Amino acid sequence: MSYREAYEKWLNSPALSQAEKEELRSIAGDEKEIESRFISQLEFGTAGLRGTMAVGLARMNVHVIRHTTQAFAQVILAEGEEACRRGVAVCYDCRNNSETFAHEAARVMAANGIFVRLFDEMRPTPELSFAIREYGCIAGINITASHNPKEYNGYKVYWEDGAQLPPKHADQVAAKMAQLDVFDCVKTMDFDEALREGKIVLMGEETDEKFLSHVMAQRNDPAVIEKVADTFKMVYTPFHGTGRKLIPEALRRLGLKHVYCEEKQMVKDGDFPTVASPNPENPEGFYLCIDLANKVGADFILGSDPDADRVGIMVRDHDGKFIPFTGNQTGVLLLDYVIGAKRRAGTMPEKPVALKSIVSSEMARAVAEKNGLQFYDTFTGFKFLAEKKNALEESGEGKVIFSFEESYGYMFGDYVRDKDAVTAALVICEMAAWYASQGIALVDALDALYEKYGAYLEKTLNLVMPGLDGQKKMKAMMDGLRSDPPAQVAGQKVKLYRDYADGTQRDAETGQVEKMELSGSNVLSFVLTDGTVLIVRPSGTEPKVKVYVLCRGENMAEAREKTALYADWAQSLA
Repeated sequence: MSYREAYEKWLNSPALSQAEKEELRSIAGDEKEIESRFISQLEFGTAGLRGTMAVGLARMNVHVIRHTTQAFAQVILAEGEEACRRGVAVCYDCRNNSETFAHEAARVMAANGIFVRLFDEMRPTPELSFAIREYGCIAGINITASHNPKEYNGYKVYWEDGAQLPPKHADQVAAKMAQLDVFDCVKTMDFDEALREGKIVLMGEETDEKFLSHVMAQRNDPAVIEKVADTFKMVYTPFHGTGRKLIPEALRRLGLKHVYCEEKQMVKDGDFPTVASPNPENPEGFYLCIDLANKVGADFILGSDPDADRVGIMVRDHDGKFIPFTGNQTGVLLLDYVIGAKRRAGTMPEKPVALKSIVSSEMARAVAEKNGLQFYDTFTGFKFLAEKKNALEESGEGKVIFSFEESYGYMFGDYVRDKDAVTAALVICEMAAWYASQGIALVDALDALYEKYGAYLEKTLNLVMPGLDGQKKMKAMMDGLRSDPPAQVAGQKVKLYRDYADGTQRDAETGQVEKMELSGSNVLSFVLTDGTVLIVRPSGTEPKVKVYVLCRGENMAEAREKTALYADWAQSLA
């Protein structure tokens, strides 16, 4: 079916409301927009779906939600009656249409005879992962677009371990979507009827309490909080999202007395009116928090993204100005702190392990290995970190105490298999309080780690390539780097070529090829003779190619110089 035929099919479908049809009629003269909306369905992968909200096959709307859920339901039905009884957990965030999409997904699952546990209102992503594990569900659905702009929404899918869907099941869902008509094959039922019949049950405060009990168990040093509780002041923002209830509550239970919430950003709002982007990676979004921190005399700011799986911090520098820490910097600080805290408390397990994604700071490896921990890399995404954790612990090879990736995601404990801003907020604040109890500012704590482990610095560049033309450009870039890789970058020779698609590493000088542990992902890596690692990876959820520059210098000045030099090369790829 051509995109024009698909457009006409939708325009004439009785499944569409008059308002939806009017939206389609409004683009009747815009051929490029029609093509963009109907050239193909949104691609379903291990992260599910993500896209802008509008009417169309390649957009996020109730029809795409129903169609995708019907495909997912058929995958679950193939698992047998027990899987249907175990059911699915469904969660949603603060975004426009998220509650509607979640209810539509629940209606489809219920109509297919699959039991549904639906949160009674928006909740953090990690609580969904927890609920799947806690209640023994076969799967989970989360309506969220994480930290994307307000125009976006998403459909994230999880399997029984609480991690995002494995490739095998993701492929099965994608295959079912290709087979099923977007309208005619979907089963659905009345939401209130499903509630009355017990096919959908609501989760609420009892699940919150169970989740929080596990979060609070991640405390390492209650005494240090008591020591500084009267003087330690901080500011928190949920950026209008799901962290607004559980994160302040967790910090209160931790024992912090002076947690100031940015009230304008505590309001649930899918339009994110106070920020251009609700992403804690973007420091400009913290401007209201900085004003509040200056007013109340706080030295520490923490923010979670709309679905409360990512968390970022800002701290005062030596001039009294607030500066952001990167996800790598926070991750390294956390790893070093957790190692020390567990040893002080006598809770370090045998065979401790730390994990990170391949694009995250190599400084974490130095911290882990210098402290006697095993250390492993995985592909980007917490499903891979969760898989590695499961494999290591099930085989008895080691116990994972901390996992992270540079995009502000951190995972602790055994009760979630995804990044978790609720627990991370708790541990980050405990860490900040521990340093404060010793009279050490976090900027000085980080500098001390550079002195101890080495001057590491990282930079991520986003080469944005929107639209259909952008997809072609992204593919052409990756194909070109594979077929004609650079012999040198900014005057520095390439030492090793790593292609994670086929899992091979080639020595630039000898041509010798070796197999790597990781394979099956469209990622390229170039290791330079000065130790710098350059990684090129198309984003799985956004129209851009990410280039990661991972440097180490003899000192921080040299590390900065190298990073700037290689960042210029990365920009030239666009």
